[in-house]
Amino acid sequence: MDTKKLIAEDLSRYEVLTPWLRLFHISLRKAQYAKNPVERRFYSALFSILRKKYFILMWPQTKIGRGLCLIHAYGVGVNAAAVLGDNVTLHQFAAIGQENRGKRKGAPILGNRVWVGPGAMVVGRIHIGDDVLIAPNSFVNCDVPSHSIVMGNPCRIIPRENATEGYVTFPVPEEETDE
Repeated sequence: MDTKKLIAEDLSRYEVLTPWLRLFHISLRKAQYAKNPVERRFYSALFSILRKKYFILMWPQTKIGRGLCLIHAYGVGVNAAAVLGDNVTLHQFAAIGQENRGKRKGAPILGNRVWVGPGAMVVGRIHIGDDVLIAPNSFVNCDVPSHSIVMGNPCRIIPRENATEGYVTFPVPEEETDE
């Protein structure tokens, strides 16, 4: 994994990039992918400090695709077992969490180009497809197909081509994936 390219792809998603957000993304990606164990520990510690300072519950172990964007990032929570695809946008107080019992026990998997609005909660072992807009303050605990808008509690799914157009800004070109 080319860490510099990954960081650049994350940072390219912002119209206005504050110094702390730049440092947050650098420390996250280096804590995830640094080959040198000393460097990885250093960036893990820095990432931990930034998480606490800005009330962000996110972990280096979380599988996060390219182009992560945090808008007004305070209070964002992402479970360590969750999976985020490419070009995911999370707003303040968004929660990507796990359920601890029942048929949806586990954490969500979000596809590519998913926009999660302020205060939205996505919980349980569910799949959110590609090009999905999750409206502010929605509670999502069911699978959501690609090209949809989901809103409310209980969640209501509205099929919509290009659901995130104008919301997922500065997307990373998907054909450039190196795996």
